[in-house]
Formats: sequence, C-alpha cells, structure tokens
Amino acid sequence: MWLGKDTAGYLLLSFLCLSQTLVAQSSTIPPQTQQPNAEVRDGQHDFDALIGKWKYHLKRRVHPLTGSNTWVEGEGTGACFKIWDGGAELDTIEVNGPTGHIEGLTLRTYNPQSHQWRLYWTNRKNGTLDPPQIGEFKDGRGEFFAQDTINGRTILIRYVWTGLATPSPHFEQSFSDDGGKTWEVNWITDQTRVEDEAKAAQ
Repeated sequence: MWLGKDTAGYLLLSFLCLSQTLVAQSSTIPPQTQQPNAEVRDGQHDFDALIGKWKYHLKRRVHPLTGSNTWVEGEGTGACFKIWDGGAELDTIEVNGPTGHIEGLTLRTYNPQSHQWRLYWTNRKNGTLDPPQIGEFKDGRGEFFAQDTINGRTILIRYVWTGLATPSPHFEQSFSDDGGKTWEVNWITDQTRVEDEAKAAQ
C-alpha cells in the first residue's frame, strides 16, 4: 500500500517515539540476577564411618531371580581401611555360613570431579573385580548402580547403604532384570563395631 509523505512522516515519528519509550522502560527494569549453582557436596568422607573392625551378620538369597525365597545366614568379621586420606577405602569381609566360606573385599574410590563413588567387589574364589557400582549419598542414603550378567542374562545391580552414622550400618544388594522397574534383594549385611561390642561387655 502506498502512503503519502505526510502519512509516512507521521508513522516514522510515531515509531521513533515508541522506540524511545521502550528503551526508557527497559532501562528501569532491574537486570535478572543469575542464581549461583547450588554447591555440590563433597562426599569424599561418606564412608569414613566404616573405618575400623566389624562383626557381620549376613543374609543371602541362594537363587536370585528364580522366584526362590530360600535364604541362608552367616556370621563373620571384617575391617575397613582408609586410603588417600579418605579418597579411597579398602573393606574386607570373611563370613562362614551353611553354604560355605566367603572371603571378599570392596575397593571404594572417590572421583572429586563427578562427586561420585565407584565400588569394586571381588572375592577370593575368583579374584576378579566386578564392574564398579557408581553412585553417591543423598540425605544419608547411598545408592550405587552397575550392569552385569547372571546366567547369561543382562541385569542391573543396586547397592544401598544406610545407617552409616549409627552403631549398625546396613547394606543391601538387589538385582533387577526388567530395567530397574522392580528390584529383588539378595544380600543383606548388618554390622556391629568390634570396639563397641567390647565396651558393652564390660
């Protein structure tokens, strides 16, 4: 559409006035302040409470992921040692039960960049480190996950640590063969510090 000179000039003047008004208004709006990222907690000392000597009570599901609910129980001892000022730990366990003798250890290493732990389990029977369980603690509950195979099937494994700040830390291992929709617990340990037991007997 063609506009005459007077009309075009009026529209140009109106546009310039509107632009100045918007600029003036924008200058009065306080700039949005960026919220600093929430500080990521340093979990390097999450497992410090486990350092020392322990007695273990173990419950183990004999045939996981088969529908079986047969469990065996055992008693044992172990110790946890700090490495790298808490940046890593070595945790040992030795248990006797109806199905035999278990000697195992867990190597825990902390990644200060990702703020996550890697937990590597092995036992004396095969001497091979399992794939690491990776995770962290939130509100006193530690969850760690890995993928592995059992009887030729790919499964997910979950470790859960609770009660580390109590006299009886609690650990559970669970398997899932449906991608984490459901979990079946197959290993439970409850610990009692040896020194605490000795004091209680006095």
